[in-house]
Amino acid sequence: MAMTLKGPWSKEQVDTFLADTRFPLRLACVAQDGFPRVVSVWYGFDGRYLRCVSHRSSQLVSLLQRCDRVGFELAPNEPPYHGVRGQGIARLDPDEDGEVLAQMLQRYLGGTDSKLGQWLLSRAEDEVLITIEPLRLFSWDYRERMEPG
Repeated sequence: MAMTLKGPWSKEQVDTFLADTRFPLRLACVAQDGFPRVVSVWYGFDGRYLRCVSHRSSQLVSLLQRCDRVGFELAPNEPPYHGVRGQGIARLDPDEDGEVLAQMLQRYLGGTDSKLGQWLLSRAEDEVLITIEPLRLFSWDYRERMEPG
């Protein structure tokens, strides 16, 4: 399926934003009751796919096993507002060697030496790699209109 892009940013601007931003990705999944669940996750972007990890027993993994369609948003919480929203398909694979988990720890914590990093790596064999193929991307940017006077 071809990816569509709408909004003021070019594909290159969207890719740069996804690659450089360190905010957690807000990932929406559809639960069995039909209501969406939104989970904030650390992510990485390789130019084509968004990648994150979650423990195999997490509700997120359970939801994605049931339905692979996702929505997502990456944006700062504070003004001026700008970011990328999208929809895509999630694929689940083992991250048994902890490679992607280690990349997330480096990206968000600056390394793997923290207590949290060591604890997460001690459970790496139970981590699941979530690979999201974006199908629709929408950028928005209100920075110019929100600038003071």
